[in-house]
Amino acid sequence: MKVAALILTYNEEINIKACINSLKFADKIYVVDSFSTDKTTAISEKLGATVLQRRFDTYADQRNFAFNQINSEYDWILMFDADEIITSDLKIEILNELKDCNKDITSFRLRRKDIFNGKWLKKSSGYPTWAPRIFRNGFVKVERAINEEYIVRGKSKNLKEHFLHYPFNKGIHWWFHKHNNYSSMEAKKLKLEAKSKLNYKWLLDKDPLVRRKSLKQLFYRLPFRPQIMFFSLYFFRFGFLDGSAGYNYCKLRKTYEWMIQLKMEEANN
Repeated sequence: MKVAALILTYNEEINIKACINSLKFADKIYVVDSFSTDKTTAISEKLGATVLQRRFDTYADQRNFAFNQINSEYDWILMFDADEIITSDLKIEILNELKDCNKDITSFRLRRKDIFNGKWLKKSSGYPTWAPRIFRNGFVKVERAINEEYIVRGKSKNLKEHFLHYPFNKGIHWWFHKHNNYSSMEAKKLKLEAKSKLNYKWLLDKDPLVRRKSLKQLFYRLPFRPQIMFFSLYFFRFGFLDGSAGYNYCKLRKTYEWMIQLKMEEANN
């Protein structure tokens, strides 16, 4: 069994070292870079990663390009972002699962712990959010330009351990810059998706990824979405238990939804 790891980057010199070091158990690490202007590629190469570069267009295209670079000698592919770290417990679980994995299992889903001001946002982040991050080589395709959807042939299995996510490592300024771009892409995509018919049966689907997708489609058909987002995370999901970090994070999520809403309204005028 051979494992390859993929990391997408753009100006991640603050994060890339910790991410690569946490993935050193993989047989090979690829960094797929969008022509960073900082020391990301130099740090990656120094740590033994193979750096590939491609101009960024959409997240789906970038990830599909990355998957296609892995030749067939690698049985499994780990896909993580530069601001994410694999814990030692998760590393052990991954290696044990891949070693004894049934052939009908083609992907594994993981939960993340979002960290803000040194605190795990257990309540205010909407935890648990399941995401497929480990794939049998050749069994996955990525769709949707932003907040991607992974189309996997075969069965998925959930792992018990978490990976750590540090979305604020590059500062609040960077978070706003990143989500300004995200909201533009999301508004464009949601404008098209809003025209499609919502399958209400998916809201009760056993698959958490299907439920999340259908809930999102329903959510973007509702008025007062920014306010609903804040109320949902801070009160309904008990985000207030995360203290000031939870309150500030819920306000940021409300702001992000407000940015999407304004851009969708602008596009309709």
